[in-house]
Amino acid sequence: MAAAAYPPTATPEALSALLQVFADYSLSHGLAVRPVTNPTNTLATPAPVSLYPSRFPRTCFASGRSVQPLYNALYAAVAHDAEWLGKLIQDLAAVDTFMKSLHDVYLQVSAEGFAHEYALGLFRSDYMVHRPSPSDPPVLHQVEFNTIAASFGGLASRVSELHRFLVKSAAYPKAAELSLEDIPLNPAVKELAAGLAAADHYYGAAEAGRGKAVLFIVQPGERNAFDQRWLEYELVEEHGVRVCRLSLVEVPVKTTLETGSRRLLYTTPNGETVEVSTVYFRAGYGPDDYPTSLEWEARTQLERSRAVKCPTIATQLAGAKKVQQELAVDGVLGRFIKSPSEREEIRATFAAIYPLDTSPAGLAARKLAFEHPERYVLKPQREGGGNNVYRSKIPGFLNSIGENLWSGYILMELIEPPPAEGVIVRNAEALRGAVVGELGVYGVALWREKDGELLVNKEAGWLLRTKGADSEEGGVAAGFGCVDGVCLVD
Repeated sequence: MAAAAYPPTATPEALSALLQVFADYSLSHGLAVRPVTNPTNTLATPAPVSLYPSRFPRTCFASGRSVQPLYNALYAAVAHDAEWLGKLIQDLAAVDTFMKSLHDVYLQVSAEGFAHEYALGLFRSDYMVHRPSPSDPPVLHQVEFNTIAASFGGLASRVSELHRFLVKSAAYPKAAELSLEDIPLNPAVKELAAGLAAADHYYGAAEAGRGKAVLFIVQPGERNAFDQRWLEYELVEEHGVRVCRLSLVEVPVKTTLETGSRRLLYTTPNGETVEVSTVYFRAGYGPDDYPTSLEWEARTQLERSRAVKCPTIATQLAGAKKVQQELAVDGVLGRFIKSPSEREEIRATFAAIYPLDTSPAGLAARKLAFEHPERYVLKPQREGGGNNVYRSKIPGFLNSIGENLWSGYILMELIEPPPAEGVIVRNAEALRGAVVGELGVYGVALWREKDGELLVNKEAGWLLRTKGADSEEGGVAAGFGCVDGVCLVD
């Protein structure tokens, strides 16, 4: 079947029936988000999802999954290398106030001495398929590496089940010609929850007479709560691990640090005192999560605690775009990855990426940014979508912020994905058109703080996000894309 024939065009009657099955399955299986206006906090609407799974090259899918344990090891090593990371972030902090605030917390707690014995990373490495022309073989190029709040594992698992159900129930038009063998089940919920359970296990027992729990740090009024709840349900049902949820501003009020041991104690709404084994940050990744000094005090208190952090401040700093750019410099990977073949496997996923500082490479990149901006995207040290500057907007943006701040950004060559069509369902409306996809591969890494030894290291499922081809951002929660499923093709 020709690529142009996928996804098929359904009659209005068939499309209406398909959308009804799609919406009912989504709502009854927790594939949902809370609407923007939700005063009672009891409403839900189907999450933005692709109606059909998007075709994705089988070889690229396999390579993204196989390289993930190497990326886990790389970023765990970066987070543990205080000398290398500290110098990089110190320079970055001079031009980026948010990174400076994170670094200040790190320096304060480091001077006191860290109380945690283990660190956990629930990572996600994001890629796009690069294929400049039909004659070129498709390859994966890395967009970014996420070390904090790597979201949508819960919903991504449900999407693979949704698409498989639509195949089994014959809800799709026959012209779709979809096979279950090409729509793999996504293990993200099981694997990510297993990572949190491993952290809880390595933390050890609570003091006698106390319960123990994993603490999720969430944003107030969290719309994407169901994605997080799936991890909670898996932890409770499959691992017997309790979960509590707090926003940063609630931390100083509802938690305390035990004197001496620095065990983190949480008082539940029922008045019970539980010991927090692991702090899982689903908030705290951007400046908007710290509107006052209270949030920074909370982050410091959590970092000082004995609980396993996912991530630690150091691991969050390791996710800076500047780190990604520095790792692409010749010779740098060898500091962290000793095997030449493993270094080459990682390097094969790199896109062209440059600094914007006053080094020779940075000065050359500044010239490219002004003379050929149509080839590039400008990235700050931020997560969460909606932060990048694209193409012709780059020169004007750089001029607007002043040259003294340019070194806080990196310049990346745009990845050229093959053309594709899709149908995105958002707010009950099916939108058909040209799309591009971004594959995120999850990873779980647990390491010992004192020596950096990896105790758990595995690939943990995937997320495919799809957006309209004319959209320059792909964040689902930020309103730019949808959660998709893969249909593997040769």
